[in-house]
Amino acid sequence: MVIKFTSNVVQPPVLLYMGVDKFENEHLIKYGWPEDVWFHVDKLSSAHVYLRLPEGMTIDSIPELLVEDCVQLVKANSIEGNKLNNVDVVYTMWSNLHKTGDMAIGQIGFHSQRAVRKIRVEKRKNEIINRLNKTEKKEDIDYKAERDDRDAKERQHQRAAEKIKKEAETKLAEQKEKERRIRNYEDVEVDDALCNKNNEDGNLSDDFM
Repeated sequence: MVIKFTSNVVQPPVLLYMGVDKFENEHLIKYGWPEDVWFHVDKLSSAHVYLRLPEGMTIDSIPELLVEDCVQLVKANSIEGNKLNNVDVVYTMWSNLHKTGDMAIGQIGFHSQRAVRKIRVEKRKNEIINRLNKTEKKEDIDYKAERDDRDAKERQHQRAAEKIKKEAETKLAEQKEKERRIRNYEDVEVDDALCNKNNEDGNLSDDFM
């Protein structure tokens, strides 16, 4: 089961979600989306909270208020971290999560430590947690099916984009060829009889010089 929240500090609102336990976290680690950002309390046990980035937003352009929603949510869902002030929360793109067979259930590492951000959370802000909890929805989902559907739509989008690009390239090539032929007069019809007459007239004019 996954727990979904909606953050409305940006428009349109965005999805935040987390697993109910470490076993669900395994599914989220395996079937996360490339546009997901993972949040976790640093060096303490906590829920795995994911932010699904909307189109056009990157991990470097997440608004401060949206980051605050995510870090407050992950802090509130840490048994130890929820009781403390001044805890650190780390976050990184889902694609940077690294899982090996010898790791415990729900445990992860990182492909690149440099790609991990860290933010200090000084205290719990109940007004944020209360707002997010009002949007809470629990769902049983097929993680693999959702990811497969997402990937299928992405491939369809890419094929459509490639078709548009190819059509534009073909049109440009045709235009360039048309301009080349005009420059070289390849499409200009020549009247041989008129050319011969002009040549004859030229010869006559020479005789009078």
